[in-house]
Amino acid sequence: MKTSNNPLRANRSSFRRLIALLLSLVLVLLSSGVTWAQAKVITGSKEKAADKSKSKKASSDEVNRPRDYRSANFLLHTDLPKDEADELLKRLETMISLISKYWGRPNKQPLECFVVRDLSVWPQGAFPPEGLAKIEEGAGVTLTQTRVVRGTGEIVGAKATVYAVANRGIPQHEAVHAYCGQNFGHTGPIWYSEGMAEMGQYWRAGESRVNCHPEAVRYIRNSEPKSLNAIVNAREITGDSWENYCWRWALCHLLANNPNYYDRFRPLGLGLLMDKPDATFESVYGSMSKEISFEYLFFLQHFDLGYEVTLTAWDWKSKFRKATSSVPVTCTIEANRGWQASKLLVKAGEVFELTAEGSWQLSDDGSLLNPFGEEAESPKPAKEGATTNKPNKLKKAGGKAESKTEELPTMIPYRSPFKSGQLVGVMFNDYELSEPFAIPSDGTFTAPADGQLFLRCEESWNKLADNKGKVSLKFKLK
Repeated sequence: MKTSNNPLRANRSSFRRLIALLLSLVLVLLSSGVTWAQAKVITGSKEKAADKSKSKKASSDEVNRPRDYRSANFLLHTDLPKDEADELLKRLETMISLISKYWGRPNKQPLECFVVRDLSVWPQGAFPPEGLAKIEEGAGVTLTQTRVVRGTGEIVGAKATVYAVANRGIPQHEAVHAYCGQNFGHTGPIWYSEGMAEMGQYWRAGESRVNCHPEAVRYIRNSEPKSLNAIVNAREITGDSWENYCWRWALCHLLANNPNYYDRFRPLGLGLLMDKPDATFESVYGSMSKEISFEYLFFLQHFDLGYEVTLTAWDWKSKFRKATSSVPVTCTIEANRGWQASKLLVKAGEVFELTAEGSWQLSDDGSLLNPFGEEAESPKPAKEGATTNKPNKLKKAGGKAESKTEELPTMIPYRSPFKSGQLVGVMFNDYELSEPFAIPSDGTFTAPADGQLFLRCEESWNKLADNKGKVSLKFKLK
């Protein structure tokens, strides 16, 4: 028998079989009551359900399984979910932008950080022993490896790695250490290293107010102050206690923001980071040690959220003199400042004639007060077309008023024996202050003690910034 090689006959046969198969499929679908369109919907639903199941599993894995995230300056290994990892990177980038500008040295290479929420999801051996120990303690550590020139000891390269728990402040604290170690090769002595690392987690652009953790405020306000010498010269170790970190941070915050000291503080810090032998606290601030000790203890005494050392810096430059019956001493006291020099030098018991002019407010929309805390007459409305005397506002480039930062809560209620807005005084003598006293409104002032008279508008120490106005004073010996 011959085999047919006709391709047309073979194709017709295949076509008939295909038609028969399709008709059978249609009959099955019709008999089951399911249309073709319905069959597609059911299949799609199953696929979507499977996709949801996969998505849910992937989401679970994202929370529990360590992943890598990158930004301009950081390589982050973490088991945090993606949104929290992104938020952490954002905070780290903001922080490193601020500190690199402050120290004048951009970050050279990405900083590697291991940030752990759940240690059980990390593979065994993921951390070196030092890093694992700190994570198990609920803390953090930065390990820095340096390359040095044999013989000279010159540092030619460094690589810093952070190991930290996912506590909000710890990764930022350790990232400051990593930046310093990787870009300078050193982090400085303990008081500076830990104090500045604590500052790093609290720094905000253009902000000098105290905005640390509330627990630090409670501790400082309820503890015996640690002396300047005990902080700078004590033989302490890193990671010793969060209480010691509080004192170091407070000192660094004061020196970095107080206009009496910040010009010297940054060069000192750079010298410490570069391990220069002549960069010591004593060589830079030795001649000002009494002044710094005085302001540091004063800062601790009035420490609170929102306190600004820029507004309470002590006036060490004003010249004081005695008033006579013919040559008075005059001064101007601003409402938004701490103690200000009256320029009057007095002896206990001396009596002076006092005149006071001007007014102030304790907030933008507060009542207008006279120098003795009493409501003053409302100012006459300005004539149409006249320029009103509005409070000055700091402006950014471009002329727009700088936005006001959010108000921080008062941690320690300020209780004063004086009425708000009252002109009050204090005597300064040999780096000691007398008890504050009210300046009477009857036109006379009797010196309660020897010394230099300082004055201010009575207000909570952490709420001075929004005060407005000033008063002019004249003291004449009676």
